[in-house]
Amino acid sequence: MSPFDLERVLLKDFPVAFLAEVALRTFFAYTAVFLFLKFSGRRGIRQLSLFELVVILTLGSAAGDVSFYDDVPVIPVAVVFLTLLGLYRMTTFAMTRSKRIEGWMDGRPITVIEDGLYRLDSLDGLNMSSSELFMELRQRGVEHLGQIRLAILETDGDVSLYFFERADVRAGLSVLPPSHREVSRRIKAGGLYCCIRCGLPRSIEAGQEARCSRCNNDTWAEALTGPRVQ
Repeated sequence: MSPFDLERVLLKDFPVAFLAEVALRTFFAYTAVFLFLKFSGRRGIRQLSLFELVVILTLGSAAGDVSFYDDVPVIPVAVVFLTLLGLYRMTTFAMTRSKRIEGWMDGRPITVIEDGLYRLDSLDGLNMSSSELFMELRQRGVEHLGQIRLAILETDGDVSLYFFERADVRAGLSVLPPSHREVSRRIKAGGLYCCIRCGLPRSIEAGQEARCSRCNNDTWAEALTGPRVQ
C-alpha cells in the first residue's frame, strides 16, 4: 500500500457509478428515518424520550451501513426499520396501559427547585451540574432562585418553570456566571447571603464564617432580591 494514494483514498476499488448507488441508498435511509419520526407522532428531537433516542440511534446505525457499504442489501435493512417501528408501537402501547412501565421507560418529572430553594434529594441524584441548570434558568430570564416558585425537570430534559408574583419574590441565590457572582467562605461585608449548595438565605456579619443549617455547606454568595423582568 502506498501512502497518500488519492485513488485509494477517494474511491478505492469502487467504480465511479457506485456513487449514484450511494446516493440512492442514502435517499432510502433518509426516507426511512423521516417516516419513523413522522409515524411516531413527535414534532422534534427535543421531545424525544430516552427510549426514542435509543431507537433513533439504532436507525442511524442501520442507515449508515446501507448508505456506504456495497455488501449490505437494502431489503434486510428495511426489515430492521419495520421491526424497530413495530417494537416502538408495542412499547408505547404498553406504556399507555401501565404507569409503572411508562415510568421505567421514560422516567418521571423531577422537582429541582421549590419555593426558591434547591430540592437536595432531587439534585443529588441527577446527572446535571448546577452550571447546566443555571444556564437553563438564565435562558428563561431568571436572575436568582428567589424568583422561582417551582422548577420541574421534565423527562425530555427541558425545565418547566413557575414563578412567584412580583410581590412574593424572595431573596435567592444568583444564577449568574462566576464572573458576576462572588463566592466566599469568610464574609467581607455583612448582609444577606445564600448558600451556594441549596440556596438558603441567611444574614451573616462581616468577617464571620457560617455553615448552612439546611445542608451544612460553608460557601456563600450575596443574595439577590430583584423581581423577574418580563
